Amino acid sequence: METLDFDVVVVGCGIAGLSAAVSALEQGARVAILERAPEEERGGQTRWTEAMMRMKSLDAVSDDFEEHFARNAGYYLDPGLVQEAAGSWESWSSIVKVLGFTDPELISTLADRAGPTIRWLEKLGVRFDFLPGYFITTCTTRMAPVGGGHALVEALAAAAEKLGGRIHYRTTARELLREPDGSVAGTAATGPGGKAIRFGAPSIVLGSGGFEGNPEMLTRYLGPRARYLRPVARGGYYNKGEGIRMALEIGAAPCGDFGQIHAEPLDPRSGATEPIVLVFSYGVLVNRDGRRFVDEAPATVDATYEAITRTVLRQPEGIAYVILDSRIEEVPNWKRSVRSDQPPIVADSLEALAAKLGIDGRRLERTIAEYNAACVPGRFDPLAADGLKTAPDLDPPKSNWARPIERAPFLAYPVICGNCFTFGGIKVNTRSQVLDMAGDPIAGLYAAGEMTGLYYGTYTGATSVLRGAVFGRIAGAEAARRARELPSA
Repeated sequence: METLDFDVVVVGCGIAGLSAAVSALEQGARVAILERAPEEERGGQTRWTEAMMRMKSLDAVSDDFEEHFARNAGYYLDPGLVQEAAGSWESWSSIVKVLGFTDPELISTLADRAGPTIRWLEKLGVRFDFLPGYFITTCTTRMAPVGGGHALVEALAAAAEKLGGRIHYRTTARELLREPDGSVAGTAATGPGGKAIRFGAPSIVLGSGGFEGNPEMLTRYLGPRARYLRPVARGGYYNKGEGIRMALEIGAAPCGDFGQIHAEPLDPRSGATEPIVLVFSYGVLVNRDGRRFVDEAPATVDATYEAITRTVLRQPEGIAYVILDSRIEEVPNWKRSVRSDQPPIVADSLEALAAKLGIDGRRLERTIAEYNAACVPGRFDPLAADGLKTAPDLDPPKSNWARPIERAPFLAYPVICGNCFTFGGIKVNTRSQVLDMAGDPIAGLYAAGEMTGLYYGTYTGATSVLRGAVFGRIAGAEAARRARELPSA
């Protein structure tokens, strides 16, 4: 077996891994980066995302940042443990340190370090702006790197290479190696052609994402309906969950909602990157039986699409159809909210549209007739939640933008539940140290990004790439410091 020695080994080449690598290299550490993908597809999920960030300026997070996390911190938490978490982290019991909830210390750190991390990325050549995204209506502020996640990956990878970092492509970490005292000593990996390689290092940073590309783990944690899921973008197929598995095998504490994902509505006909369909607020959603099953517009689409998409997953065969009429053209720039490269399915009658969709035409006509009858006169405002709702007797109701669907031609898009990333992962503290079941750091082991558990229930939108950058940078600096301070270093 070939053996290569470094100060820090980073597993993963997305925003978390690359931020960790550059941060460690800036501290003078010798760094190896392990990337399962070939060089032309390096960057994990980050490469393929717009990388929206919940910021109101280059230096400050959005006004609702911490409040949104607090609302989605976990389910039915013991009030005594929550009260204990209000004190300093050092005073927490081991139970609270490994509690399955959104750690308020992590959120405070994320909020405090977001601005400085953005400024750090700027110095590496990344530009940011408040660019138009795919949401027509929004409830918060979002910023993005110009060029999206691809720009982040290329800037960070270039910086890592310039500083002497070595990226090992088509290389997958398989097992964490440990010293007799329990501290990490490196990782056993498989390189191109199945070659076994031992990467020795006193500090390991795990940044290899979730398990979007692992059907076995998806079914184990999410159940049999996982068969209807697919990753939102190509990078997700590379995420097999080894980083999470390796950490759990040596006693890391689990964290995050293992039974949930960040869901996005995708057009299953499309192979484009993130082929989302977010126009259902202005129409209705029906399942394969031709029936409505959800309030399509309880609030602005950016605040509700995730919950609605999960409801799509529970429908027969995990699919639904957005039904619109020609008045969709009255919504300014509505096509901005559809990123599919496939055209809508169009017909001059609902019966003909149903035939093209393969659903019962009479049932669809009844569904639309019942919905139309429940629509009431009112002012339609396509750019804000307008309160134009259906009559109270319609089940399910529609709370905003409820207008009859009656003007041909009629349009439809199929939608399925896309798996943007999984929520379940491992527990870390504010120094990005991986914690064991007693709440103590596993010496030399750090983690950042999607493989660290943070989200429960509802995703706090536009925070995933941001947390990968913030805690990746922290992890790299901490890992380099440990390697530097060890007597044997």
